[in-house]
Amino acid sequence: MTEHHCDYLIIGAGLAGTSAIEGIRKLDPKGSIALIGTENHLPYDRPPLSKKLWSGKKKVGDIFLKDQAFYDQNGVTLAIGRTAISLDTQRKEVRDDAATTWRYGKLLLATGGKIRKLTLPGGDLKEVCYLRTLDDYLRIRDYAVEGSSALVIGGGFIGSEIAAALTVNKVKVTMIFPGTRLVQHVFPEGLGLAIKRRYEEHGVQIVTGDAPAAFARQNGRIVTTTRNGQTIESDFVIAGIGVAPDVSLAQQAGLTLHRTNAGSDDGISVNTFLQTSDPDIYAAGDNAWWYSPDLKQPLRLEHWDNALNQGAWAGRNMAGAGEAFTYLPYFFSDLFELGYEAVGRINGTLETYADWKKVNDTGVIYFLEKSKVVGVMMCNVWDKVPMARELIRKNQVVVPDKLRGAIK
Repeated sequence: MTEHHCDYLIIGAGLAGTSAIEGIRKLDPKGSIALIGTENHLPYDRPPLSKKLWSGKKKVGDIFLKDQAFYDQNGVTLAIGRTAISLDTQRKEVRDDAATTWRYGKLLLATGGKIRKLTLPGGDLKEVCYLRTLDDYLRIRDYAVEGSSALVIGGGFIGSEIAAALTVNKVKVTMIFPGTRLVQHVFPEGLGLAIKRRYEEHGVQIVTGDAPAAFARQNGRIVTTTRNGQTIESDFVIAGIGVAPDVSLAQQAGLTLHRTNAGSDDGISVNTFLQTSDPDIYAAGDNAWWYSPDLKQPLRLEHWDNALNQGAWAGRNMAGAGEAFTYLPYFFSDLFELGYEAVGRINGTLETYADWKKVNDTGVIYFLEKSKVVGVMMCNVWDKVPMARELIRKNQVVVPDKLRGAIK
């Protein structure tokens, strides 16, 4: 058995974990750092997997967050292709699947999320794919040749992004999801239905109010039988049904977890300094529940900007900064000709006020609760996130009509 000692141990080789290295080094130029990551790649950016890699705006070599020289220059011991399997908070040690023990001073759990998988007959067929990792992208790319056909399961962020990307690459796409419109939990009804029509205009066939029940391979194709009795043939399937926060180590170690109303574990609870219930262990990124002073409620966000800033913040705090996490992250997406940036609580069930220059295309949507702005979505309107944050932070009662022109 091999044993390593480090001042800072980071579990999770994604954006949050890599950002933490930079955060640590801002305050501590010499403390020893180790980074454990399950994938056999240097840490990379995930958004291009469903966006710019498909449009050709980026190549695989462009998506890596840092090159090897960065880790060497910052004295980081990389344990890539390894999985942390146990955490002992009393002994302050982590064991990985290569029988290595890592003793730490401060620990960051930046474990992100685990893909939700289908548990249906035929769900284990090799043509049934998921999109979370670089290896997933490379696998799907082999299937997604011009003229091929794909069934995309799910109408959320990943499903909508990959459906658009495949169509641009001349793959025939069918989407299926149980709701009535795309990204239903985020978009207000009018915009969601308009985006659905836009997808159909681009040749995407959309099946709403239904879900897959089983898959079978017939004559070299995948036949999907739906709950409503339809059959859909395709060359491959992509299931975009979300991720669950990876809390396995935290759960095993007895750290405080956030529970849903249904009683399931849905992330790691952290305080304002991103510390877990063990003050020497921090959490950041997709797996962390934190309290937002701007929105006055706990949040867990699976967005790039949150991982970037929360990871760096946690790194600084591990090195002694003692800074309360007060940042309000934003998120973004591109769906054919509609690009948007959004900040705050963006929920399709909230009251909204839309200030359109071009209806369902260009303008700003304000999300309100108790007559206060709690979220802002800017559709084809750019570089206004700071203004949107400021509007949310004011926490003032507003008359919706008075919001016209508030953000231009």
